[in-house]
Amino acid sequence: MRLSALVAGVFAATLAALPAAERLDIPLGLDNYLPVPEDNPLTREKVELGRRLFNEKQLSRDGTVACSTCHDPKRNFTDDKPLAEGVFGRIGARRVPAILNRAYGRAFFWDGRIPTLEEQVLQPIINDKEMDMTLEEAVARLREDEEYAVEFDSVFGHAITEQDISHALASYVRTILAGNSRYDRYLNGEGDALTELERRGLEIFRGKGNCTDCHLGPNLSDEKFRNTGIAWKDGELTDLGRFRFTKRENDRGSFKTPTLRNAAGRAPYMHDGSLATLSDVADYYNRGGNRNPWLDRELLPLRLTDAEKEALVAFLHTLTGPVREGL
Repeated sequence: MRLSALVAGVFAATLAALPAAERLDIPLGLDNYLPVPEDNPLTREKVELGRRLFNEKQLSRDGTVACSTCHDPKRNFTDDKPLAEGVFGRIGARRVPAILNRAYGRAFFWDGRIPTLEEQVLQPIINDKEMDMTLEEAVARLREDEEYAVEFDSVFGHAITEQDISHALASYVRTILAGNSRYDRYLNGEGDALTELERRGLEIFRGKGNCTDCHLGPNLSDEKFRNTGIAWKDGELTDLGRFRFTKRENDRGSFKTPTLRNAAGRAPYMHDGSLATLSDVADYYNRGGNRNPWLDRELLPLRLTDAEKEALVAFLHTLTGPVREGL
């Protein structure tokens, strides 16, 4: 056998042995390395089971709410309400975060209180304002369903457990990716992907607007926590944010920097849904936010003109790309 044929054969065999995560089609603009824990490798069967669970209303107390109720695929995996709404019409304290590109996340929820996606996906099930179940009850309901019992046994090789639910849901969520926007194509050398107005907005985004202090990298988020003043109203903090868990003084009123991917289709904005449009967001940051003792030191009045704000908002619309999910 010729050496080239031997090498080609070895390469093909190696490629076939690669875990599914490495064969996942990563959209243009995102990091080609998709973090996947060793104890929960991506498989097509597990992802499909996770997709089914993501849409399963049996996992809620009154049978009316699934993960997809709030994380609507048609709305960039969030909804259009200022605050989350769960079983029996119960209203949560914060806006439903988009779960686009959470495979790259370092911490989860607005306050970062959960360190892994496998832990995060179980929290809405047990939250009394969301799905209001115990994990024991969730497992019992699924075990009573003959189709689920067969599918879980096929994927995991045993009767349904809490960890199986976690691993399946996390696997599916890990495949929800947004990229290949006009912005990405522009960075990739497609010079006419942005209009002159949008290119001007990009200059402001990188420069006078100081947006890249927080919104940077492939996912346009530094995954850090900052006090932007949104929780400061009438002279007091209405939400302690990350401080509730870290007890660090500098974390008072701090929340995670969200991705700007597909931001144009994810109104309303901020952790409390208090800003209705991207123009409102631009106005808020332009005036320097709500001053308070813990305000991030980078938050200063920007002094953007109306034309500059218009260009910035136009650029933000170019960050929208198709959302892909599944294997």
